[in-house]
Amino acid sequence: MARIVIAAFGSRGDIVPLTDFGCRLRNAGHDVVLTATPDLVDEIVGCGLQAIPVDFELEHGLDEENPLRAAKEMVLPKGMRKLGENLLAALRDVPADVLLLSPFAELAGHPLAEARNIPSIGVRLQPISTTAAFPPSLLGAWSAGPVLNRGAGRFATAMFDRMYGKTIAGFRDQLGLPTVPQRILRRQRTDAEWPILHGFSPSVLPRPTDWRDGLGVVGYWWPQRPLGWEPPGELVSFLESGSAPVFFGLGSLMLGKSEATRISELVAAALRKVGMRGVIQAGGANLAVIDDSILTIGTVPHDWLFENVAAVVHSCGAGTMAAGLRAGLPAVAVPSPGGDQPFWAQRLRELGVSSATVPRPKLTAERLARALDTALTEPTHRTAAEELAARIADEDGAASVITAVEELVRARAVPETVHSRRVEWTR
Repeated sequence: MARIVIAAFGSRGDIVPLTDFGCRLRNAGHDVVLTATPDLVDEIVGCGLQAIPVDFELEHGLDEENPLRAAKEMVLPKGMRKLGENLLAALRDVPADVLLLSPFAELAGHPLAEARNIPSIGVRLQPISTTAAFPPSLLGAWSAGPVLNRGAGRFATAMFDRMYGKTIAGFRDQLGLPTVPQRILRRQRTDAEWPILHGFSPSVLPRPTDWRDGLGVVGYWWPQRPLGWEPPGELVSFLESGSAPVFFGLGSLMLGKSEATRISELVAAALRKVGMRGVIQAGGANLAVIDDSILTIGTVPHDWLFENVAAVVHSCGAGTMAAGLRAGLPAVAVPSPGGDQPFWAQRLRELGVSSATVPRPKLTAERLARALDTALTEPTHRTAAEELAARIADEDGAASVITAVEELVRARAVPETVHSRRVEWTR
């Protein structure tokens, strides 16, 4: 048995997919701990995992009309320094043989692994490593050819190292590690082929051929349901009372009250135009629609819900998009600017699953109704979705994580290879 710490932070979509391999590692006999935002701790514990809360307090509090300010505040160096300090404090007395690091945990996680002389593995839901195939997914949905795509990747990496170099140096100092420039630390990890596993389907986005060894695309990781979970009675009654509805949700995206009201009203109007019932997930935006043919819900496992809907309209967060693909549902993409949502929206269009991409700021009832009508009546979108779902069903993303972890555990158990493996994986 090994002690595995999954160091993670972020929105619900950043964390709950990690319960897939977390539970599989537990079932294999390992002791597993997952860090998470405080609001997700009970749900993670309900899945049978140990959970440690890592909080992030906003310096100026939450601005209800500009909630995205919170996200911007967190990703600034000052915010990432505070987040890293909170993560290190949370894990100070937690034993670990292997660290699994989500992107937000990497800044503090790399120094922690080095200080403890234990191996680590990156676990990501988005492709951000440099490639000629496309720019880093966080830069949007454009592509300018191999040379410029690779240039964009190198530029983004250099900006990251410059932006967070002092923050990482602070973590190293706190842990008693020598001062090493961030660009050299990154080069050491690259030369050692530090493993990063990507939890999305190679059928959705194939692994770029020019990625270095150690970067893998392994398949989706599926959020686990809390043990004994049962669907809300009101939702079951609604689904059973009529035709399959359309799902609309923006995931954990936070919106100001006026924008949330605008979106809620136009969704209701669009559904009336196409004559469809709807299930609206409140999510981080606190969407709310009161209508006899529309039900507003809270958190419900998408793997269960999407078996009962006709199509999905979502912002192309990695988790919701994956659930829709798994269910073989036609989609309408409503990405918000910035981040990886436009990248995945473009991919859905290229795969033929999505009938349209309508950026959230430009969404209207008329545009949504037209896109929905096409998604529901044009059979090519459903066919593409169902064919893709069949390929995804043959993949097992969590198994690759288990294999990688247990290879590290076995290597550490052999004295003559311990030193070399530690150097290989932690630098």
